[in-house]
Amino acid sequence: MAIPLPLFLLMLPLLTSTFIFSSPVEDPEQVVQQVNESIRNASIARRNLGYLSCGTGNPIDDCWRCDPHWEKNRQRLANCAIGFGKHAIGGRDGKIYVVTDPSDGDPVNPKPGTLRHAVIQDEPLWIIFARDMMIKLKEELLMNSFKTIDGRGTNVHIAGGPCITIEYVTNVIIHGINLHDCKRGGNAYVRDSPSHFGWRTLSDGDGVSIFGGSDVWVDHCSLSNCNDGLIDAIHGSTAITISNNYMTHHNKVMLLGHSDSYKRDKNMQVTIAFNHFGEGLVQRMPRCRHGYFHVVNNDYTHWEMYAIGGSADPTINSQGNRFLAPDNVNNKEVTKHEDAPQSKWKHWNWRSDGDLMLNGAFFTASGTGTSSSYAKASSLGARPSSLVTSLTAGAGALVCKKGSHC
Repeated sequence: MAIPLPLFLLMLPLLTSTFIFSSPVEDPEQVVQQVNESIRNASIARRNLGYLSCGTGNPIDDCWRCDPHWEKNRQRLANCAIGFGKHAIGGRDGKIYVVTDPSDGDPVNPKPGTLRHAVIQDEPLWIIFARDMMIKLKEELLMNSFKTIDGRGTNVHIAGGPCITIEYVTNVIIHGINLHDCKRGGNAYVRDSPSHFGWRTLSDGDGVSIFGGSDVWVDHCSLSNCNDGLIDAIHGSTAITISNNYMTHHNKVMLLGHSDSYKRDKNMQVTIAFNHFGEGLVQRMPRCRHGYFHVVNNDYTHWEMYAIGGSADPTINSQGNRFLAPDNVNNKEVTKHEDAPQSKWKHWNWRSDGDLMLNGAFFTASGTGTSSSYAKASSLGARPSSLVTSLTAGAGALVCKKGSHC
């Protein structure tokens, strides 16, 4: 007969995944207080939901997916972010906007009820969808600040045209959307707010393009086969979390940093957590330039050239990931030091901590190796790499039904 585990042991997966930090804590008493508060808050949350152990250990999902009434508490999702983008509240404090029309006929004067009309508004909005939709945008979708695009409960695809641009705005959440076959757009007038539209030149064709944006969270999206990158962040963008996404069938997956000479990217901080990098991917998962990058608890099951690369002295903190190398003997290395001789890249701070290397995968570490070097590239506590399969099992856009657990 099975012996019931004590409550404390059942809570361990939740507790070990809740600590989020951006720098070392100097006051041990403060740590003790935070632990006690986490235990108390977690116990209350579980009791209110009526489930003792429905969690997976994924701190984002455990925050909201156990709630069978999630569709009545949609904006609660904004309190579940982790990592460097954890302060992205999107449209949490605004009204619900229901997209009823999948068309995109006029990028300058969008129709009420369309996605474009929703994202350009000045006030905070939590944007949801009345039904399943296939949206083919005429031009890139320029988002305004304090917006959430929430696809839960519907099957929403943005595909076949330009996709999402987050340019010089803040507090954006994109959740539960399928983004694929994104094309170049531009050489056209496009509205980005009720009071302004402007001339856009040719865009890159990214799934999500973050250009000078901050406090951005991209979660539980499925991305594939875009013209340029799946998710790119450049031109001084920072405070970004990319989590729980499923990425497939693409060459240059993720570029973080505009160019080696663009020094404003030195302040970039990006968390890449609980993603599944799946079939048909070639390189850049991510490719970093300046800044600080926490790559934690992701599942890498395919690459053709390399998984993680960089140039211009980025700090890369790889923790608790699972790397399954391809069978090609020449492509077993996880890392690629771009555009620099060994005499330079040997000083770059790249480390592998608790990663699981399979089928001959190996990570070339570099730099000083001291813990202080990675303070700015640490954003949450990594779970053991042996748990990556369960942590990433729900990666990508979820199939959520109203009135039941998601």
